[in-house]
Amino acid sequence: MIAIIDYDAGNIKSVEKAFQYIGEETILTRDTDVLLNADHVVLPGVGAFGDAMQKIKDYHLENTIYDIVDKKIPFMGICLGLQLLFESSDETPGVSGLGILPGKILRIPDAEGLKIPHIGWNSLELTNNGRLFEGIHNESYVYFVHSYYLKAENEEIVKASTEYGTHIHASVEKDNVFACQFHPEKSGDVGLEILKNFAKLK
Repeated sequence: MIAIIDYDAGNIKSVEKAFQYIGEETILTRDTDVLLNADHVVLPGVGAFGDAMQKIKDYHLENTIYDIVDKKIPFMGICLGLQLLFESSDETPGVSGLGILPGKILRIPDAEGLKIPHIGWNSLELTNNGRLFEGIHNESYVYFVHSYYLKAENEEIVKASTEYGTHIHASVEKDNVFACQFHPEKSGDVGLEILKNFAKLK
């Protein structure tokens, strides 16, 4: 059973449908007991960093997420869900993220001819043998929608990166925690393969 954290942050239904498409049983929930007894847990999301952190607190999900990580349940953040795992974001100065992984979320710098938000397909440079990318070719294309990007403190947790006006850490992995800045649920066959790889993690 894959539990998808429901905290009113958008894009949740498309993530659920993608997992169902590859044959996984899913549940949308914010129930602590259900989340702590799931085989896998996903934190999706689109929207603003500060609003999302407030909703996590309003629904009393902060400690639940820490407990999921402590229990070593495979846990995946997608898009905003990746950003919330880190310490802070330029989008909402003064608001702390979950701080599960060290690093900061920065605004994509303005550059001539560069549209922000970054919306579209970019290729991934795969590094450090990420388990989400098993069987996926280097420079495969995935779909991004974001104005802010991750700069992780520890390069060894970075499993994929891309270039869009700057060097963007596009996917990270540490122990049972996985995250993608891009949207695997909108990234065609490559994205579905990433979700399959996550679903088979123990």
